[in-house]
Order: sequence, then structure tokens, then C-alpha cells
Amino acid sequence: MAILPIIRYPHACLQQVATPVDATSTQTARLARDLLETMHAAPGIGITACHVGILLRLVVIDLPEGPGPRIYANPEIVWQDSETATGEEGSVSMPGIHAPVTRPARVRVRHTGPDGVDMEEEAEELLAVCLQHEIDQINGIFWTRRLSPLRRERAMKRYGKQARLNGAG
Repeated sequence: MAILPIIRYPHACLQQVATPVDATSTQTARLARDLLETMHAAPGIGITACHVGILLRLVVIDLPEGPGPRIYANPEIVWQDSETATGEEGSVSMPGIHAPVTRPARVRVRHTGPDGVDMEEEAEELLAVCLQHEIDQINGIFWTRRLSPLRRERAMKRYGKQARLNGAG
């Protein structure tokens, strides 16, 4: 396993739609393990291949109170609740910046297992938020696009200031 370099916003890979991945390949399994290690080192609770500059539809989530790491190949939301919930979100590609995002409270996600079989899973609470956030990312939608214009402007200013303070800008 390896810790991969995480790309930073506004890298082009964070704004492009990822291509389907072969869920059954050994390369995908290796990439998933590397993403898990990279996410833990960041630290984070969710990551996509896009976050490391690889435009593939692969998501890894490991919630603090969850059953352990989950890998989603080619995930897509097939249903979302009309009820919404708001929670703080951020990104491993924009460390230190968080803001409240409102999303559907529950979703159903279809994805492909490592055996190549499609499956569906319903999620709520933090898992629902993470799935929506990471599926947005593989669809080229960086999380800040879900913010109001004012909140997005404030987040970008904080990120710019942080980058200047760290000598990156």
C-alpha cells in the first residue's frame, strides 16, 4: 500500500467527470487500498480517485463510528429523499476549510462490488452525506458548488488566505 499525493483545489481533475472503473481488476483493488491509506493519512473519512488525480469512479469511505472501510466502484444515486439535512463538509483537496451544506437526508446508491455484481444500498445520516459528497466529486462537482454564493466566496477567501500563509500562493 502507498500514500498517494492529494491534489489541491482548483486542480482540473476536481472539476471533471470520472470514467467507469473495472471493479473486478487487481489494479482497482490496489488503488482502493492506496486510497484508504491516503485518506487515513490526510486525515479524512471519504476520498475518491479524483482526489489523487486519477479520473476513475472509485470512492472509499471509512466513518469513525462505522463498520469499517467501504469501497464503491461506479456509484450513482438512484433515489434521494425529499427531506434534507445540513452538516459541515470539507475536502481533503481543500484542507482546513469547512462550511454547512444541505443535502437529501437519505439516498439509495447503486454500485459495483469487487465480484462485478451491481448492488444497491440505502444510506442516511453521515454515510448519506459522504456518499453524496464523493459521488458529486466523481461527477466533477466540487463540494463548494453546493454552497450559497456568499458562503462559497467566504470559503474561497479563507482558502486563499490559508494558502498564502503556508507559502503556497
